[in-house]
Amino acid sequence: MTYAIEAEGLVKRFKETEALAGVDLGARQGSVLGLLGPNGAGKTTAVRIFATLLEPDAGHARVAGYDVVRDAGAVRSMVGLTGQYAAVDENLTGTENLLLIGRLLGLGRREAKARAGELLERFQLAYAAGRAAKTYSGGMRRRLDLAASLVGRPSILFLDEPTTGLDPHSRGELWDLLRALVADGATALLTTQYLNEADVLADDIVVIDRGRVIAEGTPDQLKSQVGGQVLEVRPLRAEDLGRVHALVARAAGSRTEIEGETVTAPVKDPELMPAVVRALDREGIAVGELALRRSSLDEVFLALTGHRAEPAAEPEEPGEGSAAPDDAEREKAVSRS
Repeated sequence: MTYAIEAEGLVKRFKETEALAGVDLGARQGSVLGLLGPNGAGKTTAVRIFATLLEPDAGHARVAGYDVVRDAGAVRSMVGLTGQYAAVDENLTGTENLLLIGRLLGLGRREAKARAGELLERFQLAYAAGRAAKTYSGGMRRRLDLAASLVGRPSILFLDEPTTGLDPHSRGELWDLLRALVADGATALLTTQYLNEADVLADDIVVIDRGRVIAEGTPDQLKSQVGGQVLEVRPLRAEDLGRVHALVARAAGSRTEIEGETVTAPVKDPELMPAVVRALDREGIAVGELALRRSSLDEVFLALTGHRAEPAAEPEEPGEGSAAPDDAEREKAVSRS
């Protein structure tokens, strides 16, 4: 199979830290590949290598068939990068930001102006085109940032936690925009710690932890591999929650959690539910709700890594989540390709 984005045996070290330890992955043309993992897992390091902002210590990475080290110029001409934080100039207006990028990319003034207007309209920013970016809301800045990465009409997008810190409404707007871009033929590599985001957007998922790939497949395949169903028990009386938790833990013999007023446990044995029902009846515990549901991607992540995903408030690690000083201008340039 030919991949639009591909890595083979990718290794990157920062002093004593091995950020990537032989990563293999591939994104099909016209699809979204979700790259998941805890903070410090190596997600941003991988993105920066693909975007030519870092060179790997070993292994190979290719974008549209071009080697990211040997053919870095060709790679930069066809990719767009949106990082965890908006990289627009807050003192310029929305139009001025996009015009500047267009001119830096070699567009004529008329073409740059037309492209800026087209993108501002597409990203629902035309009404604020003449306002300074510093007056924009967080969601508006992220939309402008994504628009900036598209001025050069890239066919491949690297989106490194693009919705971090956004409210659900703004996050949903960016989801719609990404769907439209992929429908138009773009390929995207998306890193995120919002598991529902990956579930909704990603065609395929790669999970990395401590720089190694620990699972890969479609969202449905990962859910099936880890455990297809989850038992949920909500006692009628809140004071019984602790007893229900202990009871289900004994019956399930696996990880059992309390989520709000509900006890949850992965179902590996079809006899678990009847066994829990009998135990609840025996203990005289009244049940408000008892149900089986399919595993969520969050539960898959928990099973694979040992903890739940937490959205990053800060960059992942030195040399990974934030660009080194001498890389700062290069990152801006690539994001505007």
